[in-house]
Amino acid sequence: MDGHLPTAASLVGTWRRFGPVGPVYEILDAGQDLPDGDRMMRIRVVESGEEVDYRLSNIFDDPRDR
Repeated sequence: MDGHLPTAASLVGTWRRFGPVGPVYEILDAGQDLPDGDRMMRIRVVESGEEVDYRLSNIFDDPRDR
């Protein structure tokens, strides 16, 4: 890896997990830029089917899932 973070758009369709043992979620869409430089992303929690907005910075902290 070259040390660069992936773009928000490149994460759409990928899966992550809330922390090392939390529920899996799918990244659905890249949302709006926030004033603090972060970005909101639309995700779907697999267990519940719930769709929520989640910060891109938090997604980068969560582990990938297969």
